[in-house]
This record gives sequence, C-alpha cells and structure tokens, in this order.
Amino acid sequence: MPQIRIHGPDRVQLDLVARPVAGLDDVIVQVEQCGICGSDLGYIASGGLGPDSPMPLGHELAGTVLEAGDNVSHVRVGDRVTVNPEANGNGIGNYGSEGGFAPWLHVKGAAKDEQAVIRLPDGMSFETGALIEPLSVAMHAVHQGQAKPEDRAVIFGAGPIGLGILQVLNYYGLKDVIVVDRSEHRLGVAETLGAIPFLADSGDLGVFLQERHGSTSLMGMPVSDSDLYFEATGVGPVFQQAVSLSKRGGRLVVVGVHKEPVQLDLVNVLIRELTITASMAYPTEFPKVIEMLESGQVDPQSLISHRYSLNDFDEALATARNPESAIKVLVNCQPY
Repeated sequence: MPQIRIHGPDRVQLDLVARPVAGLDDVIVQVEQCGICGSDLGYIASGGLGPDSPMPLGHELAGTVLEAGDNVSHVRVGDRVTVNPEANGNGIGNYGSEGGFAPWLHVKGAAKDEQAVIRLPDGMSFETGALIEPLSVAMHAVHQGQAKPEDRAVIFGAGPIGLGILQVLNYYGLKDVIVVDRSEHRLGVAETLGAIPFLADSGDLGVFLQERHGSTSLMGMPVSDSDLYFEATGVGPVFQQAVSLSKRGGRLVVVGVHKEPVQLDLVNVLIRELTITASMAYPTEFPKVIEMLESGQVDPQSLISHRYSLNDFDEALATARNPESAIKVLVNCQPY
C-alpha cells in the first residue's frame, strides 16, 4: 500500500509498504481522512522522530474498521471510528511504527486499550472525526488552565489549536475571548467564532486588553484584568509577552511547541504570582470532545480550510506551510 514517510530533513515521499495484517488484539482501520498537524511540519523539517526510519507520518484521522482481531470486542468490522494515536503507547504518526497517511492503518493492542479505537456517533462525518484529535489537544489545554465561565481569556495564536481552544472556551461558557495573531485571515475565522481579534503588532496589546477586559493594579501600575492566557504559537517572544502582561494571580498555559529555549524573567513571575502550566496531548479528552461535538454548540467545519487526496500530498503540505491561507488541511486517503 502507499504510505507517506519521512526520509530525512525536508524529505517526504509516498512509499509502497506492506499492507498491515491484524493480530488477535489489533484493528485495521481504513483511513478516510487524516489531517496535517503543525507537529508534522516540525517532524519533516527535523528529519523525523523516534527509532523508525523512514518515519511514518499522520495521527489526526478517522475511518472504518476493516479488520478486528478475535480479542477485540468494543468495535467491529464496519464501524466508523476515530483513533487515539497515543493510546496503548502506540505513538501513531509520532514516535511509533505506524502512520495515518495511508489507506490502511494498523492499530496495535486495541483490545488492551479501548480508547485506541473509538466509535464515532451516528451522523458524524469522517472530516469531523479527524478533528477529534486536535480538538482534544485544545480541550486538554483548557483543562490545564482550569478555565471557568467567569474567566477573561486571551489566546496567542489562531492556528488549529488556538481556534480549537476558542471553541472549547465558548462551549464552557467563557465570553469576550481575545485572540492575537499576525494573520488577518485566521483572525477573521476567530471573529466568526465569536472572538475579539487583535492583529499582532498593530498597537499596544496591553492597552487593548485593559479596554476589553478591564484593568487592575500591579505594584501601582495598571495592567489588564485578564485571568487566563494560552500560548499556542511556540514563539519565545510571544511567551515572554504573555508573562509581562499578566496580572497578579494570572494563569498561563503553554501548548505551543517551542523548539528553542526561552528566557524566563523570574522576577516578573514572582511579582505577578503567575502560574505557568504546560499542556501536552490528551490523557482523558477524546470522549469529552466527542460529547462536545455531539452538542452542536461548536463549529468544527470552520477549522477546515483545504482538502486534498493522498496522491497530492506534496501540494497539501505546501498549503499547510502557509499560515496566511491555511488552517486545517485534510487529506483523503481513499479510494484504494
């Protein structure tokens, strides 16, 4: 079967590999839709991750159960499913031996961890099913920030995770969420989802936050009364800006992947009594995201900007690398 794999820094190709066969505990998923993640772009730039080389790519996906081992009882052939790539330690499309940019995916040990393959609700599309993974990343960040309906929140970054955080905050009842980004296109999407947009470097963000969220005093100086910040850019100066804007008792969640060390002004942290929390993956969020999507209170389709076929992966990748036009790029891995 064809499969997208990384062969070195900025070297990706569609290879022919052996078609997978299910063991007693395993499931084979016929992959319908798989999304390109920002981490995929990082893996490609660095030449891959983990022990397998070439490295299989793709971890945001949905499809149909094609085969199920004898020990698998929670899903059966024909079920429409999403896949939790981290369940059972599989690391699909990350550090593991399997990847989702292929017509068929081998999900190992599904009988041992029922969260590895999860049935989609009736009527949920494969496109929406492929968004469950990135939305789970976003929801876990919100949980790490201990968001409450009365919180005033600021999101740095209007990519798929930042916009996902916005949707989760909306679902949890937060109002007047401010989203900061350099892309007018992405900010336009954020605004349609109910956010207050701010174009980065277009003015004094601190003043803007005070105008929208009110102000409070920090050592005699006015600062924004914003409660909760999400750093979803992976850009060091943006993290530092968030620290410098916080009020006393503010909370900052780091969900963006920082590839370089970032200097931290501990005096700033001290005088603000700032809580800095990291957020990685989704220990418990997959079922909660499915419940959120079933509620009809969020608009997952707004995250999808482009659609391609597996044979056009190079074009899909080029599109995903352009934040001025792309948000979530989906790849159709059928028919084969």
